[in-house]
Amino acid sequence: MPLLLVAAALAAALFVAWVVGAPMLLERRRERRRARPFPAAWRAILEARVPYLRRLPADLRRQLEGHVQAFLAEKTFIGCDGLAITDEVRVVVAAQACLLVLNRRTDYFPKVRDILVYPGAFVVERVQPGPLGLMQEQRIARSGESWSHGQIVISWEDALAGAADPDDGRNVVIHEFAHQLDQWKGYANGAPWLGSRHRYPRWSRVMHEEYARLRMQAAYGEPALFAFYGATSPAEFFAVTSEAFFERSREMAEAHPALYGELASLYRVDPATWPPDRAGAESRGYEV
Repeated sequence: MPLLLVAAALAAALFVAWVVGAPMLLERRRERRRARPFPAAWRAILEARVPYLRRLPADLRRQLEGHVQAFLAEKTFIGCDGLAITDEVRVVVAAQACLLVLNRRTDYFPKVRDILVYPGAFVVERVQPGPLGLMQEQRIARSGESWSHGQIVISWEDALAGAADPDDGRNVVIHEFAHQLDQWKGYANGAPWLGSRHRYPRWSRVMHEEYARLRMQAAYGEPALFAFYGATSPAEFFAVTSEAFFERSREMAEAHPALYGELASLYRVDPATWPPDRAGAESRGYEV
């Protein structure tokens, strides 16, 4: 009997050591990966494909590069419909996703195991109410999806387009990974983890007011900073406004200061203060 008790105590101690030690070992591996020199070929890909990153202050750019290395070591990319997964695909997607984890302790979207990448828009089947209220299957073309059980689906064509124009407020990678932040509790409702429950009353008030405002603009066809798709649900509103936060930050800070403030607090960056990418903007015909 004493031997059994000793064995049980030893097993319990080993389990506790594993529970405590495993996260520490994982973080040490991540630190080593983040500290490695960033591959020159990857930096060339980002310069060519993700001009938005030229806006980042030098310290954030270095931080992002470290995050990209850790992110890519932990995620599996799967090509669909014949798409070959190259370093270009992996690095372009990872860099845009990692914008959402700057300046914060991160587990790199822990529920995401696989990132499925299609050449272009992909078709999904959904059961939705028909004209007479009867449920019927519909085929819908999508540029991205975020699933709560470990996968994100991305259209490579749309990922490239979103990266190429960093001023249009449209970015499918930011959109889908924002959904992952929202799905931390198993479902999406427009309320990601804010770090403290005391922050939710203000978050809820601001998001509710701005969501209602966008729904009104959509209903009357009024001009809006955000895509009307954000008016379909609080979860989509959060994802759409996350796109605009990074890509149309100055306009958002001026027209929606309370909303901008909530997202700046969540993402712990202030992109409205970053310098514009003058060379990139001029090449796209914009005034800077």
